[in-house]
Amino acid sequence: MQAVEARLNDHSLKDREMSKSDIKIAFQGVLGAYSHQACFEAYPEAGVVPCNSFHSAIDAVTSGHADLAMLPVENSTYGRVADIHQLLPNSGLHIIGEHYVRVHINLLAVKGTAISEIKSAMSHTVLLGQCRKFLTEHSIESVIGVDTAGSAEIVAKNGVCSQAALASELAGNIYGLDVLAKHIEDDSNNTTRFLVMSSDPQHAIITEGEIKTSFIFRVRNIPAALYKAMGGFATNGINMVKLESYMVDGSFTATQFYADIIGHPDEPAVQRAMEELSYFTTHVEILGVYKSGVIQV
Repeated sequence: MQAVEARLNDHSLKDREMSKSDIKIAFQGVLGAYSHQACFEAYPEAGVVPCNSFHSAIDAVTSGHADLAMLPVENSTYGRVADIHQLLPNSGLHIIGEHYVRVHINLLAVKGTAISEIKSAMSHTVLLGQCRKFLTEHSIESVIGVDTAGSAEIVAKNGVCSQAALASELAGNIYGLDVLAKHIEDDSNNTTRFLVMSSDPQHAIITEGEIKTSFIFRVRNIPAALYKAMGGFATNGINMVKLESYMVDGSFTATQFYADIIGHPDEPAVQRAMEELSYFTTHVEILGVYKSGVIQV
């Protein structure tokens, strides 16, 4: 049993106990997806709940079918994941952690197949684009699949030696495929950031190391509102590591911002910065206070 210390909205602390093997994590995709890999790396003993969409993964948590959701929010090569920042504020869930997955792409094929036999490789269009050099060098045709692990599943079911999939090693293990070539991606630093979401706001405490606070806000309709709203973070020495904007309610004039800062809301400098932010905003909502993740290499 593991005690989990949580800081609640009323600033009280309490201990919870939950065996890691009792935890169920929802993710978008099928078994063997990189989101599944994120779940496995962050919670090796937990059960997983594959879902058809991000909405379904969130619903699995809110309905009680899963304890947590593992959601990708951005990729170092392709930027933010579409729709996620729209979903987070309305999900009813809270960010309790983050996890970085180094996206290693592998050529998977039916057992006993030689790489010289491969004529085509199936995967999500993004992964195909990340392996152009390897595919060109080996004269392998790209075939667009719905997703990475789903492509591995199809290749395993078809049993055709000339057909391969581009996916994770985890997918190869799950679907019984051989890894013909490892880490064939063109970009050696390709990494995806995932957020761990819970229906319970388990805020980290200051003593747990480097803390990241995520929040959303809307600025007032006054000149230089965003510039003034950000001033408090600069003057108080708070490092803002992410700031993104997106429209709300389909309006070109209503803009919401998502921000990540390094620091805890209970720290005096962060309190001063957030107080100054409130002067120039109509809405501020903290989505999570959690330990910063470690970027994989």
